[in-house]
Amino acid sequence: MTAIQISEPTGITLAELAEAAGLSLPVSANPEVRLSGGASLETAEPWHVAYMDHGRYAEALRATLAGVCVVTERFADIVPPGTVAIVVRDPHLAYANLLARLHPEALRPEPVLGQAGTAFGCFVHPGAQVGVGVVLDPGVVIGDGVVVGDGTRLGAHTVLGADVVIGRNCSIGAGVTIAQCDMGDRVIIHPGARIGQDGFGFALSASGHVKVPQLGRVLIGNDVEIGANTTVDRGSGRDTVIGAGTKIDNLVQVAHNVRIGRHCVIAAQVGIAGSTVLDDGVAVGGQSAIAGHLHIGRGAQLAGASGFMRNIPAGERWGGMPARRAREWFREQTTLKNLARPSSAA
Repeated sequence: MTAIQISEPTGITLAELAEAAGLSLPVSANPEVRLSGGASLETAEPWHVAYMDHGRYAEALRATLAGVCVVTERFADIVPPGTVAIVVRDPHLAYANLLARLHPEALRPEPVLGQAGTAFGCFVHPGAQVGVGVVLDPGVVIGDGVVVGDGTRLGAHTVLGADVVIGRNCSIGAGVTIAQCDMGDRVIIHPGARIGQDGFGFALSASGHVKVPQLGRVLIGNDVEIGANTTVDRGSGRDTVIGAGTKIDNLVQVAHNVRIGRHCVIAAQVGIAGSTVLDDGVAVGGQSAIAGHLHIGRGAQLAGASGFMRNIPAGERWGGMPARRAREWFREQTTLKNLARPSSAA
């Protein structure tokens, strides 16, 4: 069974690739070697770029057939003779930059039809404004007052409610619904996401629960990426905000009035309850739950499969259920492990 080709690689020389990525080549490297893609150490061929940044992959590095491998100085000596070693401080980052040059189209999802224009079965309200070079795949619905920026791609059966604003060069996957949202440029939203639906707002009483109208919006900054089947509720009064450069994985729930800062990273199956604030640069591990009305400080790191019930100071690492400082959590786990060991016979 052959691997799926994400996009046709451009195929460029090693010299061109290094220059585009801002990397220096070793003197012994042949700058005219042509490269056409990236691969893992184990599967790479001489026309591939690979990377290695952890000792657990040392044997795979020794055996790789990759034409180029990006490594730290620590592992440069075990790169095979037939592989060009590019030594950097952060191999993963350098590899990402190289792949972006080799596979530029893989940086954003491809439309089904692959061409600008309106496909069959679309509905565009006369009051909408659709920019130049926009791709509308089959079944797209665009409501009154919607603005779609130049170069944006809307996947099949995407629905944009009234007055939604989509910036330039965005990519919206198939089956996405967006309402009450103002979105910046170069945003990527993967298939099945739900943006701007009602938040979970009810006034509870013994005689029945009364729905509270959700009157806010969702504001999404430039260069945000939102994973498949993620839901972002609009605000109840103030807006729900996702800051520029933030990356959100699949199956994440962002409740009403949540404010997420710039360049945060949120892994899959995280739930963030209403009105919680994440400052810039926060990282949240998968399957974590964050209670409502909390403040997570700038650069905090929240471990996966944890429950957060308190404010987290800036720059700290927390985890566990309920969450506490990581050092305390690790110490408790070690203590419990030691207590659980059977005592030795006297």
